[in-house]
Amino acid sequence: MSNLRWKVITVLATLVVFSALGVYPIVASRYGVHSPGWLMDKQLKLGLDLKGGVHLVLRVQTDDALRLETDTETDRLREELQTRTIPVTGITAISSTQFRVEGVPPAQDAAFRQAATEVQANFDRSSGTNGTYTFTMKPNIQVNLRDEAVIQARQTIERRVNDLGVTEPSIAQQGAAGDEILVQLPGVTDVERAKEIIRSTGLLELKIVEQGPSPTKEGLMVNGQVPPNTDIVPGSSGAPGEPAGTVYYLVKHVAAVTGRDLRNARPSLDQNNQPAVSFTLNTEGGRKFGKVTSENIGRQLAIVLDGQVQSAPRIDGRISTDGQIFGTFTQEEVQNLSLILRSGALPATLTYLEERTIGPTLGADSIRSGVTASVVGLLLVAMFMLAYYRLSGVNAVVALVFNLIILLGLMAYVGAVMTLPGIAGFVLTMGIGVDSNVLIFERIKEEIDAQRGVRAAINAGFSRVFWTLVDTHISALISAAFLFQFGSGPIRGFAVTLFFGLVSNLFTSLFVSKTLYEVALANRQQVATLSI
Repeated sequence: MSNLRWKVITVLATLVVFSALGVYPIVASRYGVHSPGWLMDKQLKLGLDLKGGVHLVLRVQTDDALRLETDTETDRLREELQTRTIPVTGITAISSTQFRVEGVPPAQDAAFRQAATEVQANFDRSSGTNGTYTFTMKPNIQVNLRDEAVIQARQTIERRVNDLGVTEPSIAQQGAAGDEILVQLPGVTDVERAKEIIRSTGLLELKIVEQGPSPTKEGLMVNGQVPPNTDIVPGSSGAPGEPAGTVYYLVKHVAAVTGRDLRNARPSLDQNNQPAVSFTLNTEGGRKFGKVTSENIGRQLAIVLDGQVQSAPRIDGRISTDGQIFGTFTQEEVQNLSLILRSGALPATLTYLEERTIGPTLGADSIRSGVTASVVGLLLVAMFMLAYYRLSGVNAVVALVFNLIILLGLMAYVGAVMTLPGIAGFVLTMGIGVDSNVLIFERIKEEIDAQRGVRAAINAGFSRVFWTLVDTHISALISAAFLFQFGSGPIRGFAVTLFFGLVSNLFTSLFVSKTLYEVALANRQQVATLSI
């Protein structure tokens, strides 16, 4: 009797706990009942197809990452040659993976080869005529950079989406070349803002201004050419009300500090009480920034974001870790810019391959259809079990209800997302639950037909079906695990629901169902028949 009491307590405790996690938050939300915040946070979350939102597929232009590495190595070699006073005619990029050095003096050929030692860690060197050398990025370096660019882009998008406050976003790599990123944002209504934040490169560079601002590009050129080691960048002088792109600056090609040195970025106000972005640099960035500003007091410092000068304040003294970006920003633009800078720069540009917006009405229709299918399925199953197994059918229906409550509670507890295919897995769980009860009941009937007592028949029925149920459920769990591992989107939603449904069904069919039998027979001394 004591053993039965603990079984009943376990069953009731399980029912209360999982009802509180899976069922109560849904009911409370539906009818506006005030509930603790920690409990409502566990409410089962809806996927994109049920809640509505945005579905995007983006391609990472991995050639940008290769081009950036080539430009970096080109600048490094150019500085090294200047340090060693080795004159060359020119250093030009041929493609995203190649650059050429021309005019190396024969007398300094050995010195040039020594200077290019570090570059050759990532590039193969080939020599030509008249002191010409071509550097080609090694194939393994190209593969690694492409892979890293996609991974870094996915991680950057994840950080930006999380800062947007999207609940349960789905972000994953896909595509034959592995350079596509799937982004699903349930509940997002401002689609354009989400797209702009995701796609924005967010590359921040602080560069010393050599000349400018100038109303034309030509006014910054020398003999029609851009001076060596400099760039002409469009932008704004920073005057209130002046739009970007009205002036041009001649800035150093190599940035003094980049967004990689950022520790934080936050909205603030500038000296004119206009929206601005304040930023803080990390230790290394502060050291570099302090050195550059102390050496260039009185000159302008261009704050360049995605190839455009946002402002170009004068350096009045040494600055170590803090700075500010100001211009003609709105409050929303400042919020977006702070978010983008905090999440880090994208390693490559993104292009949209696919965009779908799913409205909440479609999601509501899906929920209504899914709930209707589930209720109808549950009623039909209950009617069949009651008609075929009589009072034992009540046992099966109660165990099935327990199964569904535990399933909802488990999914809510681990933060799983219910999708439309997940509802299909929900309905399938009902079928699996009934199937388990049918196996047990049929075995009990065989034991009763063999003239065994009712209690002995029940015990034998559960014990002899035990390993059969365990084997079938483990097989199905393995299938669900593979679906989750190698599937994406809807397939994963189905796999998650199926996995938790199998786990809860094994508990209810073997433990809850038998406990119900034991409770029904507990106060009966002699049990001659069983309604089954």
